[in-house]
Amino acid sequence: MIDAGFTGVAVRVQDERGPWESSAGLRELGETAKPPTDGHIRIGSNTKTFAAAAALRLVAEGTIDLDAPAAEYLPGLGIDHGITVRMLLQHTSGIFNFTGEYYEDGTFAPGIAATTAGREWVDNRFRTYRPEELVRLALSKPARFEPGTDWSYSNTNYVLVRLLIENVTGSSLPDEMERLVLGPLGLRDTSLPETETGLAEPHAHGYYRYEEDGGEKTTVDVTRQNPSWISTGGDMISTTHDLHTFISALTGGKLLPAPLLTEMFRPHPKAGYGLGVFVQDVGPDGGKLITHNGGMAGHAALMYSTPDGTRTLTAALNYVDDASMSMAQAFQQATGALVQEVFGDGEADVSTTRPSPTDG
Repeated sequence: MIDAGFTGVAVRVQDERGPWESSAGLRELGETAKPPTDGHIRIGSNTKTFAAAAALRLVAEGTIDLDAPAAEYLPGLGIDHGITVRMLLQHTSGIFNFTGEYYEDGTFAPGIAATTAGREWVDNRFRTYRPEELVRLALSKPARFEPGTDWSYSNTNYVLVRLLIENVTGSSLPDEMERLVLGPLGLRDTSLPETETGLAEPHAHGYYRYEEDGGEKTTVDVTRQNPSWISTGGDMISTTHDLHTFISALTGGKLLPAPLLTEMFRPHPKAGYGLGVFVQDVGPDGGKLITHNGGMAGHAALMYSTPDGTRTLTAALNYVDDASMSMAQAFQQATGALVQEVFGDGEADVSTTRPSPTDG
């Protein structure tokens, strides 16, 4: 993975033989130390799996109806009444992605200014965005399709999940996440930073590279940033150990009753996406993995588990991000090789979230 161009990587595997962890590459450019094997990392879109688990815990409590119109829980926002809570969790709402929308014909509709990649993102990385601000921008744009008729990955869906949880409980998402997920599992190194810019030690450093008008390339350490620009699309911080504890507990049935876990792991036919997780085929024997990956401006995290939680792979990557997503192909190839090594024979489908400053 280092040969492929990543600055550093820390990997944790847990199976019937217990845990194995190691790291390679650099914790920080210009230094010699390796990344910490269990350092703090911005986990990007793995945040969505945590948010989905919290929402489904509220479904189990009877606070939320999975198939009720989301507008009933989010009055005043003007959400299409045909959009259900399930559609938000599964990315079938059709709502515009506030970080920018890629269309099948190759065109791109930009979202908030924070995700206009390049120097503008670097210069504005400490600005605070309110979740409602992100949602209102998305709702001001044309919907991608009628609710429930297609699938398209949209960070807006999970900002709406955040607001929904806060509206129905009367508590902040950090407080509810602590009550519903982090506390019960003892995840002391996992947090929702909201507008906090730093990472607790130890951690590896993430970078962003942009090109000046004259063609000169500048690389900036963006480890410190205000993650409110992505909100619940990808703002959480965790460690490889906590990610293992979370995904193994989730798949092992420790967070949700069996019927809801079945709902969560039922994939949409277009993308293999359940409710906050990808359900991925691996190997020729019909094996499955429960997974979500995520990238956030120089940091990325991997999270894989067998459906019974007995074998997991979690990893933290730090790298130099850029507008061209030059690490995207290397990310897919390296992830595929890693999944093969851990989970067995056959060719894995690794078309999950790529590390990108606009993907979460």
